[in-house]
Amino acid sequence: MTAFWLVAALFVAVALLLVLPPLLRGRGAAGRPERDAANIGLYRDELAELEREHAAGAVGAEQYREAKQELERRLLEDVAPAAPPHGAGAPPHGATRWAALVVGIALPLVAVLGYLKFGDIRALDPVARQEGHPVTPEQIGEMVEKLAQRMEQQPDNVEGWVMLGRSYAVLSRFEESARAYARAVALVQDDAGLLADYADSLAMARGGNLVGEPYEIVKRGLTLDPKNFKLLALAGSAEFQRKDYAAAVGFWERSLAQVQPDSDFGRAVQSSIDEARQLGKLPVAEAPTPSRGASPLAITGTVRLAPALAGKVSPGDTLFIFARPTDGSRMPVAILRVSAAQLPYAFRLDDSLAMTPSNKLSDHSSVLLGARISKSGNATPRAGDLQGSSTPVAPGTQGLVLTIDQVVKD
Repeated sequence: MTAFWLVAALFVAVALLLVLPPLLRGRGAAGRPERDAANIGLYRDELAELEREHAAGAVGAEQYREAKQELERRLLEDVAPAAPPHGAGAPPHGATRWAALVVGIALPLVAVLGYLKFGDIRALDPVARQEGHPVTPEQIGEMVEKLAQRMEQQPDNVEGWVMLGRSYAVLSRFEESARAYARAVALVQDDAGLLADYADSLAMARGGNLVGEPYEIVKRGLTLDPKNFKLLALAGSAEFQRKDYAAAVGFWERSLAQVQPDSDFGRAVQSSIDEARQLGKLPVAEAPTPSRGASPLAITGTVRLAPALAGKVSPGDTLFIFARPTDGSRMPVAILRVSAAQLPYAFRLDDSLAMTPSNKLSDHSSVLLGARISKSGNATPRAGDLQGSSTPVAPGTQGLVLTIDQVVKD
C-alpha cells in the first residue's frame, strides 16, 4: 500500500508540473506543454517497466530505488520551465500567481479525497483483492516456491526469510520453515519474537518435541525478553515434557499474566497449569485476584474417557463440560466447549463461563458436574452421545476426575 501512495504522489507531482508552469509563465512558453507531455509519456513507460521488473524480482530493492530516483531526476530536468526570452512576456501578475497557488493546493487534495470517497481502498490490500478469486493450494505453493527462489538471490533480506518461514509454517512444512527462520536469526540475533517462531517451527519439525535445541533457543529468547508470552508458553511446554511440573507451572503462570485469563489462550494455559499441578501433586495455588478476572471459587479437574468407550469417539466430536445446580435445574451455571480430540482434558470452570450474569457458579453452595461428547455439536443430549457425571461438589474443589462412561439412550 505504501508503494501505491508513493507512485500516486509522483503522478500528482507530474500533473502539477504540467499545470503550474503555464500559469506561472503566462504566454511566453508556447509549445513546451506538447514536448513536456511527450517526455512524461516516455517516463511513465519507463516507470511501468521498472515496476514490473521489481515485482518479478529481476531488480533488487536498492537497484529499484536508484533507478527510480534517476528517472525522477531526468523528468524534472526535461520538464523544468525554461527562462523566457527577454521581452517574450510580462512577469506573472497577482491573479495568475493566485490561480497557481489554488491549483497547487487543490489538485493533490481533490485527488486524495476523491479516491477515498469513490475509490476502493480495499483494492490496495492483496488479501482483499483475492476475496472474489480464491487462491488454490497449488497457487499458494507456487508463490511460496517463487519466494524461496528469490531469497536465494537475496540472502541478506531478513524480512524475506521471516515471510518464507511463516509461509512454510502455514503449509505445515516445518523443516523448511525452521531452516528459513534459522537464516533470519543468523542475520538478526536479538529479536525475541523471531527466536520464539524459530523454536516453535523447529519443535514442530521434531514431532512437537521442545526438549533439546528448541528449548535452548527459547532460553536464549527469554534472556532478551523475559515477558514474551510465546516464549514463556513454550518454556512451560518444554518443562512439562521433561516432567518438571513445578517449573512448567512457573513458566505458564508468567505467560498467563501477559494475556486476558478469559481469552481462549488464557483458558488453555490455565487448563495446562491445572493438569501440571495434578500430575506433579503440587499444592493448589492461591486464588486469582479479582483484577485477573477469575473467580476464587473455580472447580478444576480432568475429564477422562472410559477405555470401553474409546472406539466410539470421532475426531470431529465436541466435548461439553458443565456445572448444574443440585436443585434439579437443567440450566448450567458454567459451561465449557472444546474438541473431544483433546481428551483427556484438564478443565477449569469459574464465573467467567456463566451463561447469565445472574446465575453464576459462585452463587451456589454445591453443583453437579457433567461431561458430554456430542456427535452433533449440540449441547442438548441426543441418542449416541457419551456422558459422565459427578456427585455434588462445592465451588472451589480442585483436582476432580470426571469419567465419561455412559452412552445416551433414546
